[in-house]
Amino acid sequence: MGCAALSCEVPANPPHALQSDYVRDQLVQRSVDLNGKRHNPDGEYVLYWMQSTHRLNENWALRAAIRAADKIGRPLLVHQGLDPTYPYAADRHHTFMLQGARDTAQRALETGIAYQFVLRERRVDDRRVVDRLAARAYLVVTDLFPTAGIRERTARFAERVGCRVLAVDSSCTVPSGLFGVAEYAARTIRPKLAKVLDHSLELVEDCAPRLDMPEPLRQSLIDTTHSALLPVATMDSAAIGAAVARSEVDHGVGPVAHTPGGSVAAELVLQRFLVEHLSAYNEQRGNSSMEESTSGLSPYLHVGQIASAAVVRAARDSGAPAGSIDAFVQQVTTWRELSYNWCLRTPDFDQLAALPAWIQKTMREHVADPRPQLYDLATLERGETHDEFWNAAQRQLLATGVIHNYARMLWAKTLLLWTPDYETARQWMFYLNDKYALDGRDPNSVGGIMWCLGLWDRPWGNKPIWGGIRPMVTARVRLKFDTSAYLARWNGGRTLPSQ
Repeated sequence: MGCAALSCEVPANPPHALQSDYVRDQLVQRSVDLNGKRHNPDGEYVLYWMQSTHRLNENWALRAAIRAADKIGRPLLVHQGLDPTYPYAADRHHTFMLQGARDTAQRALETGIAYQFVLRERRVDDRRVVDRLAARAYLVVTDLFPTAGIRERTARFAERVGCRVLAVDSSCTVPSGLFGVAEYAARTIRPKLAKVLDHSLELVEDCAPRLDMPEPLRQSLIDTTHSALLPVATMDSAAIGAAVARSEVDHGVGPVAHTPGGSVAAELVLQRFLVEHLSAYNEQRGNSSMEESTSGLSPYLHVGQIASAAVVRAARDSGAPAGSIDAFVQQVTTWRELSYNWCLRTPDFDQLAALPAWIQKTMREHVADPRPQLYDLATLERGETHDEFWNAAQRQLLATGVIHNYARMLWAKTLLLWTPDYETARQWMFYLNDKYALDGRDPNSVGGIMWCLGLWDRPWGNKPIWGGIRPMVTARVRLKFDTSAYLARWNGGRTLPSQ
């Protein structure tokens, strides 16, 4: 087995080898030792517990695991699991991740990587398969991801097991370890990212492990997982649907048929965007009648089915105008990595208490201001308010798992006007986003919602309810948008109120 198994065409500048100093240095900047324990000298393999980076290429956690396995002369096992206990588990999210696991499993078969997928259908079924696998491992490598409950779950796991657990950041293009504190704003992190972005984009040759997994060992691991092991590589859409239907998740939030999960779909979405829309991205990305001008990549980036570095390289190589490339790269790097940095470095990153002092002050001063309209959560969830633009955004979210970028900001900020206090608004922003959005529970989602509450912004005057928080209201939306197509698609053609 060799490097050719995972490599594509050789570029003009040869990529770094997996054992190079470049890879070592990148991993040092991306890795966190979670428990300070020793390696297990009797371990039979290195275990990579795949949690948030659902791909085999450009996966820094997988690279760390392969380097370790090659160094000690033992095989590698990649384990991925899916259970119904994550927040807002539903058909929509389950289907998307199972479709992605199918691509990962098929890729593993092509490259000879030992990969297994375990589906836990019931909440009470706590087999702790990963604990049993860790008991036989020399080292466990997993993903460094601060949201979706992954950080807390991984910390509990690291305390329980007897060997070292290493968490590695594969979400960011620039290693997150370069920023040891929460950055103040986009303007503070942008120049720091720019200094090292080119270096962080250098290619690495992804190689399979040098040693195959021995068949007797593989069979013994299958016995460990019992009947929960799923042959996901051969599952068609009907089989995936049946597996989701058996799972104890919310069946009221259905899958999005036109947005399938997986690395294959992610690559198709990227290529379509590059060919059809990147050239006009800088001009069209704020136009709600041109929804397709946005990349559509956020669900795939959220679960790691495509690497942000691959997206940036592809955009730079596209031949699109420099302004559009720069605007898009800023979204993929500056704003995504600012959000990741915030969540990684900030205790209670999604709570009002984490917001800066000026926001705390303005909320105290205006929490009792009369609200123009109060809605209950059920009415909001159905998209049945008096504001047809807001309803259109909510109905787009219900149907597709996404909201147009500008509409999403306005959608969230409007809840400040329709809820009795800031805490209720915050809770409902996260509830509606995380329940329905395909990129919900992501650092970028957290950053977007907290920005709507003033994070990374400056005071904007002193208005009722808003205080110093930047206001956004639908009465001004027609100044920025041609709303007719958006309303026609999601709201039956009804128009915005005149005031």
